[in-house]
Amino acid sequence: MPLRAFGALLTPAQARARYVAALDLPAPASETLPVHEALGRVLAVDVVADVDLPPFDRSAVDGWAVRAADVAGAAPDRPVRLRHAGEVAMGAAPAQRVGAGEAVRVPTGGVLPEGADAVVMQEDVTFRPPEVWVARAVQPGANVVARGVDVRAGEVVLARGRRLRPADLGILAGLGYATVPVAVRPRVGIVATGDEVVPPEAPLGPGLVRDMNSAALAGAVEAAGGEAHLVGIVRDDPTLLRATLQEAVRGHAMVLVSGGSSVGERDTAADAIDALGPPGIIVHGVALRPGKPTILAAAGRVPVMGLPGNPVSALVTFDLFARPVLERLLGLDPAARPWDRVRARLAAPLPGTGAREDHRRVRLEARPDGYWAHPLPAGSQVLTSLARADGIVVVPPNGPGYAVGDEVEVRLL
Repeated sequence: MPLRAFGALLTPAQARARYVAALDLPAPASETLPVHEALGRVLAVDVVADVDLPPFDRSAVDGWAVRAADVAGAAPDRPVRLRHAGEVAMGAAPAQRVGAGEAVRVPTGGVLPEGADAVVMQEDVTFRPPEVWVARAVQPGANVVARGVDVRAGEVVLARGRRLRPADLGILAGLGYATVPVAVRPRVGIVATGDEVVPPEAPLGPGLVRDMNSAALAGAVEAAGGEAHLVGIVRDDPTLLRATLQEAVRGHAMVLVSGGSSVGERDTAADAIDALGPPGIIVHGVALRPGKPTILAAAGRVPVMGLPGNPVSALVTFDLFARPVLERLLGLDPAARPWDRVRARLAAPLPGTGAREDHRRVRLEARPDGYWAHPLPAGSQVLTSLARADGIVVVPPNGPGYAVGDEVEVRLL
């Protein structure tokens, strides 16, 4: 079999844009989960409040509900005397209103009685039944959590496509949601290839390596919101690989193939992927280091990606190409991640490396003058460099790179 060669290489941005434009992704399916089980899941509907939160004016402190005008001149050396007019019980509506010259005891979270417009903290009051002596003036609204200050009825509180966080679950519960519709986690098949690749539990013989990519990619899939399924290890047999991939695309929303994506005689992934049907291979080869032999393809509506066999390359290319597609399958906007980048100064140089965009691993150090980035080993086989890294610095192609002290953008891992 003659050796093939890569054609003109696209930049990572060009490759990603061409790939996304060619995909025909299905709309996210949804399922309903108990709210307490929905952390990290993607909301499938807009959540519109049908009540105000809080649903009533409530006290923010233990104290006394008053009319602010009645205590306007109060001070420690000239307290104002009010009449005790009752107490508010937790979980109950007040049985009394606050009239002129009156005060009603109220606990934290208790309903503000009608007529009151402020609460004086307990420590600023002396209670001498039946009199209440107030030693501090308050303004209207003081120590009061107003009705609807958190959420107004009719407001879209949480938008579809949001990855749910702990506070979101609390809001849902407060709005009366015991269950919530979320996007179904896309099932992602992971296929490892290579005659030299053996399972993690297998003994190592001459020339053999344990399968690190399947575990690493499974973790990346789960972290991105998918459901990872290890299809298994396939030897360098074109017929067997083709049959394995044909079965995989029938049972998964996405298929990842690690290894065999280059252009050597034993690299069979490209032919097997292209044989799955149209649109087939959309991109093969990216001007990227590490990750040049990446394959971006689809079989019908199922994205299929051939990722390099080197473990660092596999994870870097997953982050650049697979994660954005997986997020689209969940209904997420891959561009809506402004928090995943920080600025840092380089503690060591990152020289330019030629015509490919170089994604270098760095460790971050917090100093009084900000973050400093320490470059880690560059080899695509050195997975510990990624395990020890806090982020990635992109070194542009065809340039001088960066010197010590240069400010760079770090994409957090």
